[in-house]
Amino acid sequence: MSAFDVVAVRRDVHSHPELAFAESRTTELIVETLRGFGLEPSVLSSGTGVVCDIGSDGPTIALRADIDALPIHDGKDVTYRSTVDGVCHGCGHDAHTAILLGAAAQLTAAEIPGRVRLIFQPAEEVIPGGALRVLDGDYLAGVEQIYALHCDPRLETGFVGLHAGAITAACDHIEIQLRGPGGHTARPQLTVDMVRAVGLVITQLPDLVAARVGPEAGLCLVWGAVESGSAANAIPRAARLRGTARMLDAEVWHDMADHVRAALDEVVRPTGAELEVTYKQGVPPVVNDPAAVLVQHAAAARALGEHAITETSQSMGGEDFAWYLGSTSGRSNAVGALARLGVRPPGAAPFDLHQADFDIDEDALDVGVRYTVELAREALSRGTRR
Repeated sequence: MSAFDVVAVRRDVHSHPELAFAESRTTELIVETLRGFGLEPSVLSSGTGVVCDIGSDGPTIALRADIDALPIHDGKDVTYRSTVDGVCHGCGHDAHTAILLGAAAQLTAAEIPGRVRLIFQPAEEVIPGGALRVLDGDYLAGVEQIYALHCDPRLETGFVGLHAGAITAACDHIEIQLRGPGGHTARPQLTVDMVRAVGLVITQLPDLVAARVGPEAGLCLVWGAVESGSAANAIPRAARLRGTARMLDAEVWHDMADHVRAALDEVVRPTGAELEVTYKQGVPPVVNDPAAVLVQHAAAARALGEHAITETSQSMGGEDFAWYLGSTSGRSNAVGALARLGVRPPGAAPFDLHQADFDIDEDALDVGVRYTVELAREALSRGTRR
């Protein structure tokens, strides 16, 4: 690779993490780096995030990296540990940023048969995601294909995980409020037995919604918080329940709020409780286009060898890259796909994202750059053959 030090940039970003829509220092670093390559980057109107083109003629493809961090403590004992209390790159966005900059260094120095649009996107970690700011700015105009890469600590360094079809799930938030007159636990028949009512919602709603949408939707409706009552012998007047609804089917996602409300009415009406539902639609599922996955496969084979390509499993996690895919969101005309980059040191036990001690094998950065450069070339080459 070029003289660009992808490891140093990753460590710089890692030690100075910034939360969603507050990525000012990271944005400045990206702008200065791209200008150093002789490019003309633009900052998004929201104040953070960067878009920059390499090349000018021919088909246009886009490469996206997310740049925000998480509101979690950095528990690692390393020289590049977070310098910001309670904020950490626990998901690998620092690596995504450094890899895309490393690829930009090489693509700028080479002849490419078209235009590569670099998208350094803010606020992936919040709902509904910073991708909408990019789309609202019309930065995907003319883009035929778009690709992204995400760190995967379940894969060893050297591997790239590919999957055609849904690779991540839609993710929506549900909040349910139940209310009743309250009363004495000795006489539940005279009031709304609130804890029983919320218990019915907890146990019955997931199955009822799943029956409405069918097993092919891949629904995962799980509760994360429940609040009700304070005394053993008093029936409370209210209960609050919060959780997420995740699914792999984009069509089902569009109608999920209606399914949840109808099933809730079926459960709650016989209890006599008053019901209030707040359903916050989040991100759609990322559904990788099969033709785009063929582009990824060809690029990985050329950059790393066929042995480096592996099938990756579907995840019920959410990812706002979905907004860029026209077939899923209808917000663009682009087709594309998300791949997973192995970042686990060979021989180490698998670990997970969003943890205080999350870190990557930095040898994966060079793997990511090599793959991304070939991905851009392959996507542009196929674009010229359409």
